[in-house]
Amino acid sequence: MFPSAWLQDAENRIQPFIHQTPLSYDPALGIYLKWENQQVTGSFKVRGALNKVLTLSENERSRGLVAASAGNHGLGVALAGQLVGAPTIIFSSEHAVPYKVEAMRLSGADVHLVPGGYGEAELAGLEYARTTQAAWISPYNDTLVIAGQGTLGLEIQRQLPPLASPPAWIVPAGGGGLMAGIGAALESGQQHKQGDHHKPRLIGVQSEASPFLHAIFHTGSQEGVTEFPSLADGLAGPVEKQAITIQLMREFVDEFILVSEDEIRQAIAYAWREYGERIEGSAAVALASVLTQKVTDRPAIVVISGGNIQPEIHAEIVGV
Repeated sequence: MFPSAWLQDAENRIQPFIHQTPLSYDPALGIYLKWENQQVTGSFKVRGALNKVLTLSENERSRGLVAASAGNHGLGVALAGQLVGAPTIIFSSEHAVPYKVEAMRLSGADVHLVPGGYGEAELAGLEYARTTQAAWISPYNDTLVIAGQGTLGLEIQRQLPPLASPPAWIVPAGGGGLMAGIGAALESGQQHKQGDHHKPRLIGVQSEASPFLHAIFHTGSQEGVTEFPSLADGLAGPVEKQAITIQLMREFVDEFILVSEDEIRQAIAYAWREYGERIEGSAAVALASVLTQKVTDRPAIVVISGGNIQPEIHAEIVGV
């Protein structure tokens, strides 16, 4: 059980520093879209980073903040570091999106590029934090980070109009922090509904190119998973062994599906053409699951988790 008080405490803590992002409805598709691409730093990740960093003691902050990130989590940690006056070091893959790397540096982070993918960057960051005694800010394997991400679920629940049946929640998943946080928020909401036994379905989505968490959900192991480059760079890489999100995923998640790179591209283009919204590949996986009818639940909430895509790649995809 994930205490609902943790979510409310997180919301109270981070509320002064974030936006309430829009929730819109598309009647043609029967879906609600939560536009976290309009969030501070352009991604939901700032919610968890802020909640974690704002709870650190002065002594912990003085030793600095360390994280591994493809970009969005690093931007959130960098902003949090600025707010509390803590130096921030981010470990990223040498293949990280240049736009995100530059954005992290402009936000005040010292970015260390590591040979290999996200997994190698995470291992390097963990080792650096261990040897320097700096505060490690995981993007997912931390209850305070998960609680921060769960505030997105609380916010959506308040924004939704009354519905005849519970909507399905479609959530991008990499390490599982957002999915676990939203699952906790849904569980908290159900506890307050007397006599309502209809639990909303929670559906995770990941790219076929990097299906580590998907493999854990379906087989219990990520061993032997082959990874390829993905537009959904923020969802890529292996998950820490024994990560708390694995247990929470098993508790909260009803279904976990994969979408292809081509389907992600089509969803990015669709969001621009139909909604005028710039979204990144990691956010597009959720919309892709609807457009391909891999998820047919209606009504449904599609979490658009971020919009930090390399401008040249976005222009190429949308044909501008």
